[in-house]
Amino acid sequence: MTAAGIARLAGVGRAAVSNWRRRHADFPKPVGGTETSPSFALADVEQWLRAQGKLAEVPLKERVWQQVAGHPAGAATALVHAGCALLLVRDRTAGWLELTAVSDERMAELLPQALELTLSHRLGLPRAVLTPTEDQLAPSVPLLRSVAELAAETGTRQAFEFLLGRHLDANPRQYTLTPPGPAALMAALALPAPAGSGSTSTGRTVLDPAAGTGALLRAVEQPTALYAQEAEPDLAALTALRLALHTDAEVHAVVGDSLRADTHAHVAADAVLCHPPFNERNWGHDELAYDPRWEYGFPARTESELAWVQHALARLRPGGTAVLLMPPAAASRRSGRRIRADLLRRGALRAVVALPAGAAPPYGIPLHLWVLRKPAPGVTPSPELLLVDVAEHTEQGRDRFDWQAVHTAVLAAWTPFDRHGTVPERPGASRSVPVIELLDDDVDLAPARHLPPPAAGGGAAELAGVRDRLTAELRRTGELTPPVAEPAPTAHAGPARLPGVTVGELARTGALQLHAGGTGTGTARVLTEHDVLSGQAPSGSLPEGPGEDPVLVGAGDVVVPVLGGGTVARVVDEATAGAALGRNLQLLRPDPAALDPWFLAGFLRGTANQRQASSYASTATRLDVRRLQLPRLPLAEQRKYGERFRALAEFEQALRQTSRLGEQLVQGMYDGLTDGTITA
Repeated sequence: MTAAGIARLAGVGRAAVSNWRRRHADFPKPVGGTETSPSFALADVEQWLRAQGKLAEVPLKERVWQQVAGHPAGAATALVHAGCALLLVRDRTAGWLELTAVSDERMAELLPQALELTLSHRLGLPRAVLTPTEDQLAPSVPLLRSVAELAAETGTRQAFEFLLGRHLDANPRQYTLTPPGPAALMAALALPAPAGSGSTSTGRTVLDPAAGTGALLRAVEQPTALYAQEAEPDLAALTALRLALHTDAEVHAVVGDSLRADTHAHVAADAVLCHPPFNERNWGHDELAYDPRWEYGFPARTESELAWVQHALARLRPGGTAVLLMPPAAASRRSGRRIRADLLRRGALRAVVALPAGAAPPYGIPLHLWVLRKPAPGVTPSPELLLVDVAEHTEQGRDRFDWQAVHTAVLAAWTPFDRHGTVPERPGASRSVPVIELLDDDVDLAPARHLPPPAAGGGAAELAGVRDRLTAELRRTGELTPPVAEPAPTAHAGPARLPGVTVGELARTGALQLHAGGTGTGTARVLTEHDVLSGQAPSGSLPEGPGEDPVLVGAGDVVVPVLGGGTVARVVDEATAGAALGRNLQLLRPDPAALDPWFLAGFLRGTANQRQASSYASTATRLDVRRLQLPRLPLAEQRKYGERFRALAEFEQALRQTSRLGEQLVQGMYDGLTDGTITA
């Protein structure tokens, strides 16, 4: 296991592990890796942590993950072997139990035949998952026994989702992930829920020609068959196993580049979902010039996304729907205007939806959804295009929007448009635009260019209300301004040096508990790093589906960001209690009989305290919470400090609210004066 794995086990930052290695001569020696990234034996680390009082027990999930991460053939290969075994456990439980009753060597010898039967039955041929050989499986047998134990505890699908999620989190730059929010929205646009009315599809066969991790196909409700193709072999195998464990529908997942070597050319799908690679110059422009898929025009070398659009249309049955996640430039680049024009003239492009920035990678730009329908003989499509912009449902920053509100707003516009071919206009939000208006020299389909903005700030009446709230908040801020305190009796002699104790020492004695955030799945709200820094309510969301149990915050907990070097500590109130702890946050849960939470948070915010507990890398500052110090004071004395710190926090929050209202009033006035909704 790596230093990062040790940090996760102990619930600390990586800087703390580095300090342990320097300060403790008995810290386990590396058994592999490199000088800059050493690896350690799990058993040795576990024994050392227990001896130091930093660990009670390694959970089964963590132990299995460390086996995956330390596999000699790599984590991806270990996950493929684990997924194959889990599929066997689920579909042929009795056969698995027979296999586990023999020695490891005999089990490796018998497994290939059992896995071949299961994989052939579940995934058919051709398939992305090759049956591992005896030699390949030999080092994996202990892992497979542990994975089966984990499956007995959590379920086969849940066990694989947990391990795959850990692998994806550990390699964020290697994979482009489609978050659950946009995936669910794309699936709902392409195929309404089976029990609903108004669906234009009679079947539920779905294709993703650039499947990635399979997130889009997992979002489809009650599919009959799922077809996936992915160019990267390991990822294609993992996706195949993920889908096979997730659904009982037919799964046909293969390896290959869909544009250059389309294995699913025979498929006439009811729906196509796709998050294609963006800005690809080497997509096959030279060798595919005469490909029959370019029904709407041969894409320029710089228009790889329009090649994927036409590929999706070519793989639909007549009347089928495709939804693609697209970069905003694809709606307006001049090199693609002829193809966009032909898509409009023939009624193939039905809607363009502008998502908030941060909805999906790349997170810095507001991506679009294109909804397309393959023309059917004898069906005349509506001569209008639906344009939707849901930017109103977001605040600045990643994870700062309500996906349920986005989902509802988009479907509220799409469903009646799909049924009637037109929809009433909602200023700034949605509009069905006659195609003839869009067929100009640019054929610019960006929704923001065609949707008139709503009245600024709700109009003059709303701005007056903002002004009244600002006035009241300014008055309250003045009342909360802390009085000038008397200097301490020893101020002339320099700062008082009270006897101190570190957070790490308090944790070892049980005066407080430490928890790291950032893992788990479920339905809880998430208190994000941004929320803590800005003093706002929990705004994030956990991924859908099974996985680790998240750390839930409670009233009186203290939450501290560990990145960035800022002096912030937040005491959780009743309104925030129950939210999950987000990434890059550390939770301190004090024993109320030993520590006052406001006293704790106040001293943690001291600039000198934070500086001495911080370490510096080339691009970031990281806080080792265990090194932060508190003075040793009786509880009654702590509470006196705590009351002062609580008053300062209330004043700080009032200042934030005043700033927000002031910015809202100023921008609303600018907008109202410039668009004519208020007069000078």
